[in-house]
Amino acid sequence: MSEIQHCDILVLGSGESGKYLAWTMAKTGLRSVVIERALIGGSCPNVACLPSKNVIYSAHVAALLRRAAEFGISCGAIGIDMGAVRDRKRRMVDDLIEIHRRNYAASGAELVMGEGRFVAPKTIEVQLEDGTTTMFTGDRVYLNVGTLATIPDTPGLRQSRPLTHVEALELDRVPEHLVVLGGGYVGLEFAQPMRRFGSRVTVLEQGPQLAAREDSDVAEALMRRFSEEGIEIVLNAELIDVEGRSGDKVRLRIRTASGTQLVEGSDILVAAGRMANTQGIGLEAAGVALNERGYVKVNERLETSAEGIWAMGDCAGSPQFTHAAFDDFRIVRDNLNGGQRTTRDRMMPYCMFTDPELGRVGLNESEARRAGVPYRIAKVAMAAVLRTRTISETYGHLKALIATDSDRILGFTALGAGAGELIAVVQTAMLAGLPYTALRDSVLAHPTIAEGLTVLFANEPALPATAG
Repeated sequence: MSEIQHCDILVLGSGESGKYLAWTMAKTGLRSVVIERALIGGSCPNVACLPSKNVIYSAHVAALLRRAAEFGISCGAIGIDMGAVRDRKRRMVDDLIEIHRRNYAASGAELVMGEGRFVAPKTIEVQLEDGTTTMFTGDRVYLNVGTLATIPDTPGLRQSRPLTHVEALELDRVPEHLVVLGGGYVGLEFAQPMRRFGSRVTVLEQGPQLAAREDSDVAEALMRRFSEEGIEIVLNAELIDVEGRSGDKVRLRIRTASGTQLVEGSDILVAAGRMANTQGIGLEAAGVALNERGYVKVNERLETSAEGIWAMGDCAGSPQFTHAAFDDFRIVRDNLNGGQRTTRDRMMPYCMFTDPELGRVGLNESEARRAGVPYRIAKVAMAAVLRTRTISETYGHLKALIATDSDRILGFTALGAGAGELIAVVQTAMLAGLPYTALRDSVLAHPTIAEGLTVLFANEPALPATAG
């Protein structure tokens, strides 16, 4: 084993937070080393955000082609080549990895490929890809190890070798009948494309609605849309056990309000939550404490229980979005330069890339009620936004929560075409402290989706019907 190498900045994991911190600090002349086990750039460009949206868009094209006659277009039978879908995704991933390699080279940050494990405070031993080991110590050490899909301990489930999002993105075939465990954003973002590719799809959700964090009107609209596309949804479904092998034939025994029943399929996709990737990396030797859920325990400045060690991104319990991880980087970077930034009171936008898209920022009605925050409500159907009529995408609605004692915007939800882009407009207004009337009275281009904000706020927001 070579002698211990010293660096100024030592990062375990090359995800969003870690790579940007290394690139930035290396440009200031500090020796910055990133240790990465397998995925250059982390999950987002390899097996998560970007690859999944790539596949989702391929499915969107397939759905549009099936609607061709609606737009006055004639075309023949639609064929799906999942191998080509996968290859398109792989080309994008390869391009993104190459961009990351160039960024490392340009910044001067060092990327070390291997398995890293703490053996002492601020000291990481790395099992390199060639089988040799080396050791690094850092003046400042950063954990950026992310999360991985959780597979519940249901009898027979793990033995069935189910798909997670990682394996699903590598499919070169259309599953005959895909059973999706979980009706959250991962499950829904995979269920709909697979149905559009030609799979029979069944979603098993253990809770009383899809998209558990959303308001009931959103959940009901998503359920209607999925049902219209031929996706079977079973709510309040408790998985008892599993038989068979995913990719061949599986039998899932579930318990619902109507009793026990069998669901048979060809493949299982587990989308039942995530767990921190903190096991087996020697955090106890580093003096880094975990919380009861296995995530790294951090304060508002992302400092861990060990002096000189920070945690960023998913493993620190931050919202599991790439944009949250990027802001974690900015907090750490600014504080290294004398800033006083924290994670407290961040306004975190959320987008689910179903069709239609779901975008949200700030409070929704469910959260406002739980927090005891009084509100007024403005709501309008997407069909009232004239741009949606030009593209035949009128499904969904816009909804905003307005404070009762002022015209301050408390939150905004968009379910419809372009929702992911629309939320940025309202978020900007909220960050600037603008009243909803500023958007109502703005001159917005016609016909655009954003113009729907003037429609949404055209009438005085009203108290919700359930208000006491």
